[in-house]
Amino acid sequence: MMYPLNVNKRTLGVTFLPDRQAQIVLWSPSADQVDLKINGQSVLPLQQEELGYWQTKTDQLRPGDSYTFVLNNEKEYPDPASLSQPQGVYDASQAIDTSLFYWDDQCWVNPALEDYLLYEVHTGTFTPEGTFASLETKLDYLKALGVTAIEIMPVAQFADSRNWGYDGVYSFAVQNSYGGASNLQRLVDACHYKGIAVVLDVVYNHFGPEGSFFSNFGPYLTSKYCTPWGNAINFDDAWCDGVRHYVIENALMWFRDFHIDALRLDAVHAMKDCSPVHILQELRQQVDHLMETTGRRHHLLVECDLNDPKFINPLTEHGYGMDAQWIDEFHHSLRVTVGEAKTGYYADFDGLAHLTKSYQHGYVYDGQFSNVRQKLFGCKAESNPGHQFIIFSQNHDQVGNRQQGERSSQLYSYDTLKLLAGAVLVSPYIPLLFMGEEWGETNPFFYFATHFEPDLVEAVQQGRKDEFAHSHSDKEVPAPQSHDTFEEAKLQWGLLAKEPHQTLLRYYQTLIALRRQLPALHKLDRQYVNVTANDDQQTLQLHRWQGDQHIQCLMNFSKQPQIVQLSEASQEQDWHKLLDSADEQWFPQNGISTAPGSLSTDNAIELQPESIVIYAQGHEKSHVNVPNPIAQRLYRGEAEAVG
Repeated sequence: MMYPLNVNKRTLGVTFLPDRQAQIVLWSPSADQVDLKINGQSVLPLQQEELGYWQTKTDQLRPGDSYTFVLNNEKEYPDPASLSQPQGVYDASQAIDTSLFYWDDQCWVNPALEDYLLYEVHTGTFTPEGTFASLETKLDYLKALGVTAIEIMPVAQFADSRNWGYDGVYSFAVQNSYGGASNLQRLVDACHYKGIAVVLDVVYNHFGPEGSFFSNFGPYLTSKYCTPWGNAINFDDAWCDGVRHYVIENALMWFRDFHIDALRLDAVHAMKDCSPVHILQELRQQVDHLMETTGRRHHLLVECDLNDPKFINPLTEHGYGMDAQWIDEFHHSLRVTVGEAKTGYYADFDGLAHLTKSYQHGYVYDGQFSNVRQKLFGCKAESNPGHQFIIFSQNHDQVGNRQQGERSSQLYSYDTLKLLAGAVLVSPYIPLLFMGEEWGETNPFFYFATHFEPDLVEAVQQGRKDEFAHSHSDKEVPAPQSHDTFEEAKLQWGLLAKEPHQTLLRYYQTLIALRRQLPALHKLDRQYVNVTANDDQQTLQLHRWQGDQHIQCLMNFSKQPQIVQLSEASQEQDWHKLLDSADEQWFPQNGISTAPGSLSTDNAIELQPESIVIYAQGHEKSHVNVPNPIAQRLYRGEAEAVG
């Protein structure tokens, strides 16, 4: 028999039936014989089915038991669809029953994407303990900040305990050092109780380099395409159907069995597929089927490096149907505008002009020649709404792939940190914050990865050195394998009790509250956006409106004061100031603001260096309540209650 997809239950690996029997299904077209070994002793044969599948039912395998598959009466391996690897990637799998968890989120409703404010978290470095349980203790803090969705970097089982997560091997198994499957379920349930959605980062473009025995089972990889990690995952070559089944089953499992609200698919441009129905299209179809069945809403977010709206266009328009994508080009334009050297991929970006374009059009390169790529690059995304684009001033890649892992707090002035935050949070796109940026975390976020194989350790270290060989820096590249590299990347929660970190946190809270409560900022309607820039002054004016409420965001990226006038007279009434990053309450370093509290379009405004000022019309709709429980506790000296 064939094992077709069933959105109601997992059909790969070990599942437990109502009669307490275990159903075991393995895809291994390369095998001539498959046996199940339980607790290192009992051996049961699996029956060969169609299209490379093997199966059996037994009451001998119980939750908590260890098991392996013996191929061709020779070598034994963990289950490719294992849900638990308690001893790591080389040892036996553990049978667990995820259906035993009692969920308390029956009333939870996943927000619409335009209501997402994303906060990217690496579980191992977010807290001193580096576990799901310790992450759960920070949910009140995140809620008070204004976060509506946390994005967790990959948790699929990888070698040892220190890794970004993109070297995951067992896609169905939750990393043991983080707390495993049950603790992830508890975390998601707790997030929903607090009103926070959960996005999980998943990797379907390669398997990690250590502990992957998948090729012994079947052609999970193909040499038909080459990716940065070697052979591509097999989505369209011989025997690809079993691999496609594996990936889609995995995505459905996170949604159905772990109540994950959205998946962020890593580097989908490296998911090579020339099938009539692309793997992403098939994934979209199956997730839609799941949503129809369960009544729950799930989002599919992607990292894509192609500036091709086909990925986010709906299936009805022959697109791949992804809900939103990360936009690196906004980040690159913003960082060059505030002084990032135009080297590497930054060489393609002209700062203010490209930032202006990204505010208006999302993609910067939408058909013109790219000097870095040496070709015409990109297409226009004219009809895609603002909630299909995710932007940021920092993320794990943009920080961790620097030679010294410097965060913005180590690269730019304190005033620039406030300007960067404002530039992101007033955009007509979904904002993403990288853990700790809201208080100006000073620890770096290095690339780290521990491996057991000495040759692999050396290769990874040499690869990092080669990557920065032309950086003209005399500093050593931090060793990915080093425990110190990992420890130094952990957040310093104690900084919340110090200045200027307290004030920066309060500033972020205020910006987030503005964004959430003002329709002109909250509604992500790209047609209600106008942007003008003055290259000589290095100033930018972002005008957004919704109904009769108008917002003007005035930004000065230069290091000198600049005199500007509002670019448009949207209504006859005056403009009223809502936020000024150079106001003395925000501890400005380049001069205290002289911008008036209210003005007309005829008034000239002096913008302080590296600052942002936000004015509003339709002021009866511009009153903002700024919840401040974090700062209030800190000012009473109760930092430990937060950290």
